[in-house]
Amino acid sequence: MASNKILVIDDTTVVRVKVREMLPPGNFEVLEAKDGVEGLNFILQEKLSLIMLDFLLPKMSGWEVFQQVQAHPELRKIPLVIMSGRKEEVTEKITEPFEYFEFLGKPFDQKQLIGAIKLAMAKAKQPRPELVSVGAGVSVKNGTSLNSSVANSTVITPSVATPSIVTPSVVTPSTGGVSEAEINALNEKIVKMQAEIDGLKKQLTQVVTFIKQKIK
Repeated sequence: MASNKILVIDDTTVVRVKVREMLPPGNFEVLEAKDGVEGLNFILQEKLSLIMLDFLLPKMSGWEVFQQVQAHPELRKIPLVIMSGRKEEVTEKITEPFEYFEFLGKPFDQKQLIGAIKLAMAKAKQPRPELVSVGAGVSVKNGTSLNSSVANSTVITPSVATPSIVTPSVVTPSTGGVSEAEINALNEKIVKMQAEIDGLKKQLTQVVTFIKQKIK
């Protein structure tokens, strides 16, 4: 039984077969998916050693699959090669340099394929910022856990062109078993959090603008 599994997600049969034939002999199994939904199911169910992802896919685009993978702390450790016939389709969504995955332009030959896989393997080993959970829940004295709208949400250090930050909501005094003073204290913390998030939004916008100017 193969010890390594390589997933090729592409809606073109010719490309999937081409990748399979170009890979050197080895102790691995090649899995194929013809759309983003099928590909994401494989990613969630299988233990993969490499993902080769076409950026334009039916049902769920490669960009959407990429976002799902990057939002999961374990899945984003899998070496990733993004494929496309037009690199600008990728750079419209993800700014260069591509630090944690490798880009492979179509059409490609065996040497380019093997080179991209090696670079993807190397990039996957690089240390990267941890996913940060914002407002995962606030425990009060009587043991009740209050969750704001940012509970369980994740802010990822942006490698994409448009960062997104979730805004916390104010807790109203309708929660049973919690005193009004505790609610007010919690709301004060949320207001401070909002101010910090607003500042972070401004900083992220400035960083993205600076990067866009540099790559023009």
